[in-house]
Amino acid sequence: MTSLTCLALNCSLKADGPSNTDVLLGQALDALAEHDVTGEVVRVAAHDVLPGVTSEAQGPGDDWPALRERVLAADILLLGTPVWLGNPSSVCKRVLERLDAFISETDDQGRMVSFGKVAGVVVTGNEDGAHNIAAQLYQGLSDVGFTIPTNATTYWVGEAMGSVDYGDLDETPEKVAQTTSMMAANLAHVARLLRQHPYPPVS
Repeated sequence: MTSLTCLALNCSLKADGPSNTDVLLGQALDALAEHDVTGEVVRVAAHDVLPGVTSEAQGPGDDWPALRERVLAADILLLGTPVWLGNPSSVCKRVLERLDAFISETDDQGRMVSFGKVAGVVVTGNEDGAHNIAAQLYQGLSDVGFTIPTNATTYWVGEAMGSVDYGDLDETPEKVAQTTSMMAANLAHVARLLRQHPYPPVS
């Protein structure tokens, strides 16, 4: 079995400390490990990602160019975000804005530099919005060259305005575990297919 790598970007608003998105991303990486995929979680807010739509540094101390290299070095990208007002976090939107540069960055066969990479979405929150977020991120990730397998999202949304966080649960809900497992299997499957059968050159 071909070994693969995954980069999981946690777009929590917090640079460190407890994060429900971290917990579900960790479970997703555990599920991916069952398919010979190794990975790591990176807390984006712990890095200085400046606003912009290019891959180049937008100013002194811009950490995006280094993060970009890690994105492109991985076979699988997991984009994890909490729900804020029914939408992805501002940190997640910043990542998408910087990934926008891939549209004009191509290899020697005219394909976007992200062609051949697959992506999935992980969402946590205490309000509605998981499906809306998946729809937004699927479209954005596809626009910048990532392949989205079927069932490439896992999420947990607690009781509206509730006080229980995902990280506080005594055990993983069965449906969340099943969905995470299915997402991991599909991500690894499609990543291997694309490794063996790359997209054709752009004419």
